Amino acid sequence: MAGGMFEDDEGITGINVVPLVDVMLVLLIIFMVTTQFVQDDLRNRMPPNIQIQLPKAVSAQDTNPGLLSLVINSQGQLFLDGKPSNLAALKERIRELQAGGHKLDAILAADERVSHGSVVNVIDTLRVLGVIDVALNTKRQEID
Repeated sequence: MAGGMFEDDEGITGINVVPLVDVMLVLLIIFMVTTQFVQDDLRNRMPPNIQIQLPKAVSAQDTNPGLLSLVINSQGQLFLDGKPSNLAALKERIRELQAGGHKLDAILAADERVSHGSVVNVIDTLRVLGVIDVALNTKRQEID
């Protein structure tokens, strides 16, 4: 038949995998780069050497870390901006920042197993020194 269907008795016997490999390599590179950015972001928010277990709250929201990042671990140790500290060093740092004219905000992450009095003591110290905006870091909890 002239102009009829093209008849080819041979079927497709092989699959060209080169485009598939190219796409997979590009995806691998994208995931590697993205993972590095996510790890850097997490390192900036919470130093990896401080292990705490945040309490859960239904109303928890993502917050931007303030100028002062405070952590109280399960042993009751205080960390200021990722470094071991105490209340005297915290007071000194606040006075330095106030002398520089900075608006002071604080975000406090405390392990759920630490005593309530320790958390209140840190918050009270912050407020006495003029740090009024203190946010408590929590983990989002699903509503049952």
